[in-house]
Amino acid sequence: MLCFGKPSMLREMVIGHVAAPRWAVRAVAGGYDVMTRILGMLQKRANVILRAVHTRFLRWTKPATRTPVRGAIADVTMSKAALVAENALLRQQLSVLQRQVKSPAFTPRDRVALALLARLVRGWRAALLIVQPDTLLRWHRQGYRLVWRVRSATALKRPQVSAATVALIKRMAEENRLWGAERIRGELLKLGVRVGKRTVQRHMRGVRPTRPRGQTWATFLHNHADAVWACDFLPIIDLGFHTLFAFVIVDLGSRRVVHVGVTRHPADAWVAQQLREATPFGMSPRFLIRDNDAKFGAQFARVAASSRIEVLRTPVRAPRANAICERFLGSVRRECLDHLLILHERQLLHVLRAYCAYFNAARPHQGIAQSIPAEGETARMAPSTVPIMPIPVLGGLHHDYRRAA
Repeated sequence: MLCFGKPSMLREMVIGHVAAPRWAVRAVAGGYDVMTRILGMLQKRANVILRAVHTRFLRWTKPATRTPVRGAIADVTMSKAALVAENALLRQQLSVLQRQVKSPAFTPRDRVALALLARLVRGWRAALLIVQPDTLLRWHRQGYRLVWRVRSATALKRPQVSAATVALIKRMAEENRLWGAERIRGELLKLGVRVGKRTVQRHMRGVRPTRPRGQTWATFLHNHADAVWACDFLPIIDLGFHTLFAFVIVDLGSRRVVHVGVTRHPADAWVAQQLREATPFGMSPRFLIRDNDAKFGAQFARVAASSRIEVLRTPVRAPRANAICERFLGSVRRECLDHLLILHERQLLHVLRAYCAYFNAARPHQGIAQSIPAEGETARMAPSTVPIMPIPVLGGLHHDYRRAA
């Protein structure tokens, strides 16, 4: 307790105009400083208490963010009416989010949790709101495959086939294109090497690409080229803007033009007569390739059958099925018809026969190693000093170079 001196003296100092002593003034100032410090400390302590109370209040009033386990434990203590109300509230919030978020992102943990919880709910399809039932089933199948893949994987993968055996399999597959996996496996068994068919197939894929079953079209033409003819039509516009049709038959083996005909009206009877003229005295091929044109009718089929010719129709959208004949028609256009004016049918037939005679007897072909169809490889001569004479073809459009006799 502070002592400020005698009461009469203190009353005089406060009420009257008596000059106070220095010790009295110092005592009063010291008392005020102590009171100020005490009030500051109390104010700080009160502020700390108020902040703690405010934090506790916010924590109590904020909705609890519980984990699924805590939520399940807390739901056990709730009544059925409270659970129904809470589910209704949650469904309303999910419906609002579903309208705003088009495709929510799910973590692998979320997918596993949804897949496991769906097994516990009888009407899980109706309970799903943010994901489709098919999506949840797909996640379940992916997890099922992942589990069995991990369980089926061996602890340590060791190569069961030696490097020398793998190299031998690849060598056999590369050197013998006609051998299959079982044939190579039998060859290995003969050498004392025991491997499975699947192992041979796995190591064959890197060396030999997969090929379709059966014989390819290119292989068929290569094996049967000498017994295959091909025919097709070539439309030509004359000087009067009328359409003429040229019918051409080509031997695929020698590239020789067998027959050529011209008409304005390519009916079935006319086409059958052209085939009859191209195969006199039984000189007919085994196969005849044609397209799906309606000009090849029943009469054409009867003439081909009577000559023992098997007609092969080209499939739809297969430009390489009749490539040799179509390439010849392109050569006729580029090397002959694009440089001439066609007046009538007889002129076109004369021009085509002249070009076909040059094509068969004098023009080398890339498809048969620069040989001539009519003479083959025997047409090549040794170098000589005999002078070379040019023979004009089609009025000098082309020239046939021969050595003078």
